[in-house]
Amino acid sequence: MKKAIALILVALAVTSCSQTEKGAAIGAAGGAILGGAITGDVRGAAVGAAIGGVTGAVVGHVSEQPGQCYYRDRYGRRYVDSCPRGY
Repeated sequence: MKKAIALILVALAVTSCSQTEKGAAIGAAGGAILGGAITGDVRGAAVGAAIGGVTGAVVGHVSEQPGQCYYRDRYGRRYVDSCPRGY
């Protein structure tokens, strides 16, 4: 059953329209697998899927912006700014 769910999520990730959707689907699948493996229950898999989905969506969204990079300031806040030269 777990393998079937993982395959369905991967298939959805491949057919997504944008990088944001692909990132969210892949992050959710990975988070669900890791969360379920670490905790050994469905609740851990659900939390992992939520965290992975949000993280994947953020990373996917940033990758849609050419010339823009994802950074964190010293307070842990995330922001997007121009990438350094040659990057």
